[in-house]
Amino acid sequence: MYKNKVELCGVNTSKLKTLTEEEKQVLLKRARENDAEARAQLINGNLKLVLRVVQSFGGRHENPDDIFQVGCVGLIKAVDNFDTEIGVRFSTYAVPTNITR
Repeated sequence: MYKNKVELCGVNTSKLKTLTEEEKQVLLKRARENDAEARAQLINGNLKLVLRVVQSFGGRHENPDDIFQVGCVGLIKAVDNFDTEIGVRFSTYAVPTNITR
């Protein structure tokens, strides 16, 4: 096993990329224009957000893979429904609205 390697649902979480707010805004606008590559980059670039939610469920004896999968579905919904005009950060919208449900 590699140092600091944690795998959830086949995803090596030690290699997850993090997007800057500027990158997110550009990608969100491109995704709104039906750019599939931008949508995929947004999803992959926000998996650490899902991971943080998974970690918050640590003491509840839930299966981390299951929580990660539900969080990923919520992340996809957040990417598809986020309105860049509402004036909040993507993570502010995504976590309470989608990832934790």
